[in-house]
Amino acid sequence: MDVKWEQLPQADWEEFHSTHHGALQQAWAYGEALTSLGVNMRRAMVWEDGQLVAIAQFMCKRVLGYISLASCTRGPIYLPELSPAQRAAVYKRLRQSIPLPRLKVPLFSPDRSHEQLDPAETRGMSRVMTGYATVLLDLTHPLPSLKAQLEGKWRNRLNKVLSNAKLRVHVQPSLKRCQWLLGQELAQREAKKFHGLPTDFVQAYIGAAAEPRQAFVVAYAELGKNTVGGMLFLIHGRVASYHMGWADDEGRQLNAHNALLWQAMAYLQDQGIEVLDLGGVNTHDLPGISRFKLGTGGRAITLAGTYF
Repeated sequence: MDVKWEQLPQADWEEFHSTHHGALQQAWAYGEALTSLGVNMRRAMVWEDGQLVAIAQFMCKRVLGYISLASCTRGPIYLPELSPAQRAAVYKRLRQSIPLPRLKVPLFSPDRSHEQLDPAETRGMSRVMTGYATVLLDLTHPLPSLKAQLEGKWRNRLNKVLSNAKLRVHVQPSLKRCQWLLGQELAQREAKKFHGLPTDFVQAYIGAAAEPRQAFVVAYAELGKNTVGGMLFLIHGRVASYHMGWADDEGRQLNAHNALLWQAMAYLQDQGIEVLDLGGVNTHDLPGISRFKLGTGGRAITLAGTYF
């Protein structure tokens, strides 16, 4: 296997990432955005017999002044037909060749569940963190089928809010609306004392895309002259990832988020998006938002965890 770390062809990366429904954290624009914010990123493409078989993107940092920590989140992305032994060889070659000073500590968080992960793939590696949980919606199904799979109360709330003639829902790649929603996100982070990727990341991600207006979409709901809720989705290849949402008291009372997500699903489907990743699910710490995501009837998946 031949691993290349420098001067990688962006077009080949993006095609491989899109074809295999790669996660946001493995998207080329994601790496470019974090690099612009001062994060040390490393990318690798793995070739075998002239064929591209895997890609991997790492976030890197120095720890305690002498440890080079490199995290490959929801990666590497593989050709599906690779055997467990070949995948194990990819891990080994990436660990050996990553261009960082010693001591090198590469971490891998495969984008598959524990049940999907063959033990032979990670033999010799240790799991050091439990897995991230998310909900994946298959947007290749027609809208009536997607509506039929909604949990009953979720669907009832959706029908009720859609019947409200005073509420108008818009879904569009509007930079102005994106900026507005990021402002709401900053305010709610301060009020609720939680953290996430810096909001500057979103502008950097959009700016790094070859077609910025194809890299995101904002869904927002208006009641009269007031905007009562909004959602932001980032698009990467044939996958879209829910990034953030906001609603005021009136929007929450009206269940505006049900209408926002539903209309966003229809828009994304029209744009050729095949999978919608609804993001983290944590029923202990975030029971309300987790129930909302699970109520869509999507496939809940807990990833295998992080390996060293």
